[in-house]
Amino acid sequence: MPSDWEERYRTRDTPWDKGAPHPALIDYLKSNPVHGRVVVPGCGLGHDVRALAATADEVVGLDIAPSAIKDAKACPSVGGERYLLGDFFDLPRSLRGSFDVVFEHTCFCAIDPARRPDYVEAVTTALLPGGHLLAVFYLDPGLDPGETGPPFGVTRPELDALFSSRFAIVEEWTPQMTYPGREGRETCRVMQLRP
Repeated sequence: MPSDWEERYRTRDTPWDKGAPHPALIDYLKSNPVHGRVVVPGCGLGHDVRALAATADEVVGLDIAPSAIKDAKACPSVGGERYLLGDFFDLPRSLRGSFDVVFEHTCFCAIDPARRPDYVEAVTTALLPGGHLLAVFYLDPGLDPGETGPPFGVTRPELDALFSSRFAIVEEWTPQMTYPGREGRETCRVMQLRP
């Protein structure tokens, strides 16, 4: 059953929001500053957006929950960020093919796994030729027995099957810096859109 993301944000039932950018992103940006235009689907309160805005020219945080966008806009601005209410699977024409980087942290794991091919298509649609997907993927979300998600985990072979026809892996690593309790449960990838 799909989650009612607006209701979750409106009632502050957001255990996935840790109040800070993903530590792996902060660690990555120290030696790999991201430039150009970036989009963050499922941006929530915009913690990752603001971290990326410290180096990127423009960062667009996109979310389907109006309360998430409202709260993200209320946070102090870093510089080149903006927040839009919208569906990553149905980007406005003005945003299609206009980003150098898609940053993934919480969108992929939140959608029904049956929609993952649609997610790959949405990333492809958002990127400029040769653009990159920078992602933190949940391998094991640590759910209790009987829980099905979201968040939904994924395996590396599943990621390969989903992305390999459209993207080449540039780099992959297990993040040393992460939120408490997620140690060893994530993988980070940088993937480049194939010509």
